[in-house]
Amino acid sequence: MKIARLFIAGLALAGLATAASAGTLDEITKRGELRVAVQTQGPPFSLVGANGERTGSSVELAELMAKEMGVKITFLDYDWDGLIPALLSGKADLLVADMTPTLARGMKVAFTTPYMYTGSTVFTKADSKFKTTEDCKAKGTKIAVLLGATGEKEAKNAFPDADIKSYKGGGPLLLDAVNNGQADCGVNDVSAVTGQSTAYPAGTFTIMPDLLSKEPLAFATRYDEPDLLIWMNLFLNQVTIDGRLQKNLDYWVNSDAWKKDH
Repeated sequence: MKIARLFIAGLALAGLATAASAGTLDEITKRGELRVAVQTQGPPFSLVGANGERTGSSVELAELMAKEMGVKITFLDYDWDGLIPALLSGKADLLVADMTPTLARGMKVAFTTPYMYTGSTVFTKADSKFKTTEDCKAKGTKIAVLLGATGEKEAKNAFPDADIKSYKGGGPLLLDAVNNGQADCGVNDVSAVTGQSTAYPAGTFTIMPDLLSKEPLAFATRYDEPDLLIWMNLFLNQVTIDGRLQKNLDYWVNSDAWKKDH
C-alpha cells in the first residue's frame, strides 16, 4: 500500500510538472506571435504615426517584449473600454496602455508592477474663464472624461456639482470636446493630455498644474497566465536596470520630442 501511495503521489507530481510547463509562454513560443491589445488612439502611449505605423511608448515596450521572446508581435486596436474585454476573451495575451491598476480592475485582470507614476489633471481652452481647478467646481460646469477611465471616477468625486460628460474612445476626443465648446473642462491622465495636446497649435489649452491624484501605471494579463505575468515583471525589472525604460519614457512621456518624428 505504501508503494502504491508513493506511486500515485509521483504521478500527481509529474502531472503538476507537465501542467506547469504548458503555460502561456509555451503557447506564445509555439505560435511564434505575441498578441497585444492597445488603445486605438492614445498618444503618447499608443498612436498611428504619419506613415501609418503603430507606435508610442507602450507600443515600443511591447515590441521589446516580443523581441526578447523571439517572436513576432500583432497589435489589436480597441477603444479604452474594449481593452479589458479583449484580454479576458482571449483575443489578446496581454494589454499595454496607460492603465491604472485599480482594485476594481484588479478583480478582473492581473497587473504587473508599476512601470511609472502619473495622475489625472484638468485642462481647459487657453481663453476659458476657468483658470484653476477650483473654478471647475462651479455648478453645471461641463467636464469631459473617458468612459471607464480612472479620470471619470476622479472627476465625479472632485466635481460633484458639475455635468460629467463621458466619451467612448480615446483621449483626443476630450481635447476635441473642450476645443469645440462641447465641454468647459476635461479630465484625463496628465501624460496623455500633454502628449495629445501637441496635435493642436501651441497655446490652445491650459493644463492645470495641480493633479487630482497620483497613480501608478501598469500592464496587464489574465489571472490564468501566471507564467506570463512573472515574465512581464522580470522584463520590466530588466529594462529598468539597463536604462531602456527610462530612455523610452524620456522620449515619449517626459518630452514632446517624438512629435517631430511621428
